[in-house]
Amino acid sequence: MSSLSRTHSFSAKLRRTGLGALATVSAVTLLLTGCTSESASEAKSKSADSGIVLTDQRGETVELPANVEKVAFTVMPAPSIFAAVDRSYDRIVGINESTLQANQGGMFATMFPESSSTTTVAGADFVPNVETLLTLQPDVVVQWGDRGDDVIAPIENAGIPVVGLKYGTQEDLETWLTLFSEIAGKPERGEELVAWQHEQIAEMQEQVAAQKTERPRAIMLSAAADSYSATTGSGYDGFQFDLVGADLVSQDFVSDTGQVSPEQILEWNPEVIFLSAFDESTPEQIMADSRLASVQAVKDGRVYKTPLGGYRWQVPGSESPLMWEWMFHLLYPEAGNVDLREDTIDAFDDLFAYDLSEDELDGVLRFEDNVSGANYDQFLR
Repeated sequence: MSSLSRTHSFSAKLRRTGLGALATVSAVTLLLTGCTSESASEAKSKSADSGIVLTDQRGETVELPANVEKVAFTVMPAPSIFAAVDRSYDRIVGINESTLQANQGGMFATMFPESSSTTTVAGADFVPNVETLLTLQPDVVVQWGDRGDDVIAPIENAGIPVVGLKYGTQEDLETWLTLFSEIAGKPERGEELVAWQHEQIAEMQEQVAAQKTERPRAIMLSAAADSYSATTGSGYDGFQFDLVGADLVSQDFVSDTGQVSPEQILEWNPEVIFLSAFDESTPEQIMADSRLASVQAVKDGRVYKTPLGGYRWQVPGSESPLMWEWMFHLLYPEAGNVDLREDTIDAFDDLFAYDLSEDELDGVLRFEDNVSGANYDQFLR
C-alpha cells in the first residue's frame, strides 16, 4: 500500500532522483515555514482520558470520543478531503446535497459506491436537518464556523458536537487536513498531506520562475443559460492562479450579482478560459457563443472544462496539487515534462486507496469535453 510519504512531484523529479521522502519533506518544511499556518498547528488535538480534544476554526474547544465512528458533513468539499485523510469512506454518514451531486457525477461514486446514496443533512443554505442528524447519530458534525449560530446552534442544542470550519485560503485547507486527521485518530496522516501540498507549492514556484514567456491572462468562468460569472482574487483562485503563473483578469472584479457580461469578458480578453466544474457548460458551448468570438482564448481554442475527480478540482481540496499541475501545463504548454497522468494515478492510490484505470483517468480529465482544446493532447495516454 502506497503512502504520500513516497512523494509525488508534478515533474516527477524527486522520483527520478531517488531522494528519500523524509529528507524531501523535512527540507520543504524548512523552506516553506511561511506556508505553515498557526491555525493548522493550533488545530492539533490533545489526548484526554475522555477522548479527543481539539480546537476548531471558531477557536472553540470540541470534545469527541476516542474512537470516532460516524461523521456528518453539512459542508463541501469536506467529505472528499476526509476520505483522503482516512483513505476510506466508512465513517461518513451524512453529506450536503451538492456533495451528493458531485459524487454521483464523478469518480467518487466509483471509488466509494456508498457515496452515491449517502443521506443528505443540508442543502445549499447549509441549514442542518437536525431530525435526520438525530437519526444518524454521528459522533461529530462538520459545519461552517463563520456563518452564524443559525447553522450551528441547532446541532449543538441536539447534543451533537460540532467542528466549525472556515473556507477559502490555502491556510484553511491545511487546517482542515490537520483537523480531519485528528478526528480520524491519524495525526501523522495530516502531517503527510500538508507536507505534500507544501512540496508541490515549492515545485510549482520553481517551474513558474523558469518560464521565459509573459504570464498568460486567464479566468475561471461559470455559465448558466446566456449569463456568465467569474471568480475573483478574493477567493482561493487569487492564490491558485498566482501560484501557477497566471494573471487572473477578474482579480479585482466586483459585482452585486456575481455576474459578468460578455462585454466585460471581451475587455479582459483572457488568453485561457477555465470552465467551472459546478455547472454543465462545455468548451464547445463557449466557442459557439458569438458574443465571445473575438476573445483570444476562444480564437486560439484554449477553453477547458475543469476536472472532476474525488471532487471538483477547482476548489481547495486534497487533489489541489493535481489542479495546479493541470493548469500550469495548459498555461505553459511549451514547458514539457508532463507527468499529469502518472501523478494522478499515484495520487488516487495514495489519497483514496484506489487503482485508477486509464479510461477512468480520461473521464477525470474530461477528455470528452476537452479533447479538441489546444494543447490538450499533451495529456493523452
